[in-house]
Parts: sequence; structure tokens; C-alpha cells
Amino acid sequence: MGKDNWRLLEGGIVQADVGSGFLVSKQDYTDFQLKAEFWVDATANSGVFIRATDPKRVTAENAYEVNIYDTRPDPSYGTGAIVNVAKVSPMPKAGNQWNTYDITAKGSEFTVILNGIKTVDGVKDSKLAKGRIALQYGGGIVKFRKVEIRPL
Repeated sequence: MGKDNWRLLEGGIVQADVGSGFLVSKQDYTDFQLKAEFWVDATANSGVFIRATDPKRVTAENAYEVNIYDTRPDPSYGTGAIVNVAKVSPMPKAGNQWNTYDITAKGSEFTVILNGIKTVDGVKDSKLAKGRIALQYGGGIVKFRKVEIRPL
């Protein structure tokens, strides 16, 4: 969805580096664990949006955005944070290396683990109960591989 150039590369990697938009799941998820490996350059703006209620217009208002954005002007909601829900301090850097996100959404509780370190631990928010999962391309170079979703 959007005006980006997502494409499939060797090794099961999807990459975008022009435009802006999302790869959106075909189904809704309620409670789940999502694991994904991602690589971004130092200036990239990306994220994993979960429980997106409108698959044609994904935003941080109608989804939870687990951010990937090392150069975000307000770093408290940068890489490792859930935008407008759970801040991260200090913000880890993800640029120019392969990283692993392990994201769990169970009921109103969320946990985010970036490269083995909890950046969000049991934060609660009941605004959105179910929705699509969307991988964002917003700038720079963004790659995802080994995206796995396990319903709970």
C-alpha cells in the first residue's frame, strides 16, 4: 500500500528505498508474537505497525507503531519504542546492521525485544484490540527478512 518500491531480493529479503508505504498482512491479528529481522541504513524511517485497523491508510493513530527510526527528532519514541504509547531510554541504534525484533501483543499488554534487550516491558494500552500487521517504508534503505507471526 502506498507509493514505494518494495521488491523481493535473493535470500527472502524484501527491500524498499524509494517512496513511502507499507507491506500489509492479508488478515487481522489479535494476540500474537511477531519475530522479524530488519536492516536499515543510518537515516532510515521504518517500523512494524501492529493491529492496524484500516489496511488502506495505516497511521500511528489507527495502529501501534513499533518504531525503527534512529534519527527521529524526538528520540524518546525512536527505535525500540511504541509511538505515543511506550517511550525508550536510551534509544538503541539499529542502523547499518541486521537486527531482530520480537514483538508480543497479548490483550492490552505489549512487549518489545530488540536484539535480545527489552525496550518495552509489559506496557498496557487497550485502544486497539485487533488489526493488520504492516511493515513500513518511510525513507532511507529498509530491508526485512524472516518475518514470522505466531497467533497466541
